[in-house]
Amino acid sequence: MAENSVNPAAAESWLERRFQLYSRQSKVKTECLAGVTGFLAAAYLLVVIPGLLAAGGMDKGAATTGTILVFVAGTLLMAFYGNLPFIVGPGIGGSVLVGVTLAGSEGISWQTGLGIACWSGILFFALTRLGLREVVTRSVPQSIKLGLTASIGLFVAVLGFRNAGLVLANAKTNALMMGDFTAPGALVALCGLFLAIALQARRIPGAILWAILFATLVGIPFGVTHLPQSFIAMPHSLAPVLGQVDMFGALNIAFLPYLFVFFASEFFSTMGTTLAVGGEAGLLDEHGNMPHINRPFMVDSIAAALGPWVGIPAATALIESSAAAEAGGKTGLAALAAAIMFLLMLLFTPIALAIPKEATAPALILIGLNMFSGLRKVDLANFTDGLPVLMMVMITLIANSFGTGIAGGLLFYIIIKAIAGKWREIPVGLYLLAVPLVYYFATLVRH
Repeated sequence: MAENSVNPAAAESWLERRFQLYSRQSKVKTECLAGVTGFLAAAYLLVVIPGLLAAGGMDKGAATTGTILVFVAGTLLMAFYGNLPFIVGPGIGGSVLVGVTLAGSEGISWQTGLGIACWSGILFFALTRLGLREVVTRSVPQSIKLGLTASIGLFVAVLGFRNAGLVLANAKTNALMMGDFTAPGALVALCGLFLAIALQARRIPGAILWAILFATLVGIPFGVTHLPQSFIAMPHSLAPVLGQVDMFGALNIAFLPYLFVFFASEFFSTMGTTLAVGGEAGLLDEHGNMPHINRPFMVDSIAAALGPWVGIPAATALIESSAAAEAGGKTGLAALAAAIMFLLMLLFTPIALAIPKEATAPALILIGLNMFSGLRKVDLANFTDGLPVLMMVMITLIANSFGTGIAGGLLFYIIIKAIAGKWREIPVGLYLLAVPLVYYFATLVRH
C-alpha cells in the first residue's frame, strides 16, 4: 500500500465519503497539515488586501473583517462543492484596481469600483453556467498548459523574493535589482528558506509550515515580527462597507475598459491557478485538463460576484494554494482546514497579523522555483511550440502578472503558428479568443 494512502476500512467514514481520501491516496493528517500550511502562506493577504482597499478610502477595519469572511465562505464552498485543496480569497490585482487605480488615481469611488467587480463576477458566473469557461480552457494548447506552471512559478518566486526584501524595484531604471541581504527582513527570510530546504531535502513532513513558524520566531529579536499586545480581539464591524456596491454607476460606458481588464486578468489568472495547482496536486489528466473543472470555476465566480457586497473585490482561487498542494493536499479537506483557520482569525486576527511577510516569503520562493520543473515537459526543440511558452514566462516577469502572461502566451501562440504557416494547429477556439486578447492588451497600454 502507498505510504500516503488510507486504510480501506476507513472508506465508509464521513470524511471518506465527503472528500474521497482513499481514491486520491491521501489521509486526514496530511490534508489538515496542508490546509494549515496553505493558510499560513496566504495569511499575509489579511494585511495586504485591507491596506490596498483603504488606500482608496475604504474603512480598513471593516475591510479586514470582509476579507476574512470572503476567505472563509469561498474556501468552504471550494471544500464541499469543488473538493479541491484550493484557498479562495481576494486577489491582489483586483484590490489594486479598485483601491489604488480607480479610487486612488482615477477619482472613481470605491463603491463604483466594487460595482465593476461585481459585474465581472456576474459575467464569470454566466460564462461558467454556459460551460464557456471550460471550453476556453480546453482550447488552450498542451504546450501552453505545460508551460504555464513555470510562468506562475516565476510570478510566485519573484513575489517571495520581493516580500523578503531580496529583490527590489529600482525606481530610476524601472527594473528589478538586488536587495540588501544583510537587512533584518532579508536575514529572517533566508533563515526560513534554508530551513525549508534542509527539511524538504530530508523529506520531513510539513517542511514549509515549520519554516514559516521558525522564520516568524527568528523575526522577534530582529524586530521583524511584532508580537501583539493581545492575542484576542473582537472583529471590526462590517457596517461601513456592507452592501456599498454601486451597480448602476458601474454601468457607465466609460468604465467598459476597466471591466474588461478586470474580467480578462482574473479569467486567465483563475485558469492558470486552477491548472497549475491542480497539476501540483496530481489532479490533471494526461491532456493537462482537470476533470469537473467547472466546479472550481463555479466557486470562484460565486465568490467574485458576492465578495463586493462585503467590500471585497476579485475573490478567486489563489496561487498561494500551491503551498497546500506542495504539502500534500489533494482534497477539499485541506480547504476545510484552511477555512477553519481563517474563521478563527475573526477572534485571533492579531496572531495572523503578527506573521510578517518575510516569514511567508520562503514558502513562496521555494514553491515558485519548484514549479519551474513544468518547463521540462515542453518540447522547446519545436520552435513554434516552445517560443510562445518562453514569451509567456517573459511577459509574466515584465508585467508582474501571470494573468497577463498567460494571455500574452496565447496571443503569441496564435501569431507564431500563423506566420509559420501552421494554421491547422491552432484550435478554433483560439481564433475566437484572438480579438478579445488584442483588445485586452490595448486597454492595458492605455490604462
